[in-house]
Amino acid sequence: MARYTGPKTKIARKFGQPIFGDDKAFEKRNYPPGQHGNNRRRGKKSEYAIQLMEKQKAKYTYGILERQFRNMFKRATAAQGITGEVLLQLCESRLDNVVYRMGISPTRSGARQLVSHRHITVNGEKVNIPSYQLKAGDVVGVREKSKSLEAIKNSLANSSNVYEWITWNNDTMEGTYVAVPARIQIPEQINEQFIVELYSK
Repeated sequence: MARYTGPKTKIARKFGQPIFGDDKAFEKRNYPPGQHGNNRRRGKKSEYAIQLMEKQKAKYTYGILERQFRNMFKRATAAQGITGEVLLQLCESRLDNVVYRMGISPTRSGARQLVSHRHITVNGEKVNIPSYQLKAGDVVGVREKSKSLEAIKNSLANSSNVYEWITWNNDTMEGTYVAVPARIQIPEQINEQFIVELYSK
């Protein structure tokens, strides 16, 4: 399965946000990468450059490569509603993202690995496709044999995030994807309108 495996702190510094989660290296050097780093004078970016950067930020944030992201945009265009919002809702509805939101893993890349290695169930059935699109009411849980994994227990113990569209039960290690989140409920700092404008050219 293709995914981004390059340097994460460098990408986070490029966008000026810790888009891959907590990053001590980013906190120390939260300025753009490169030889001159913080001292570089940067000219005004073109409209295209701004739109492209926003698309790349969304792709890196959710761990989606170009072809898959473009296909999601086509689905968003065909769906009812505001295209940009629907695009982010599709990203949020991915199984790996919901596993991350539930606190089963501290990062989306870790969540993707848990799904790929068949540690996660949806409505009681094992699902190993990170891009699996959840529907409202779907129950996501940790497979019985995987409930003793230290990585999962540690992540849940340290998780404090609460989202209105997700419920989680620590005792049963199951949660429900209650509803598709509204745009205002999605915390990511992404300007989806720029992405729509880029793909609409």
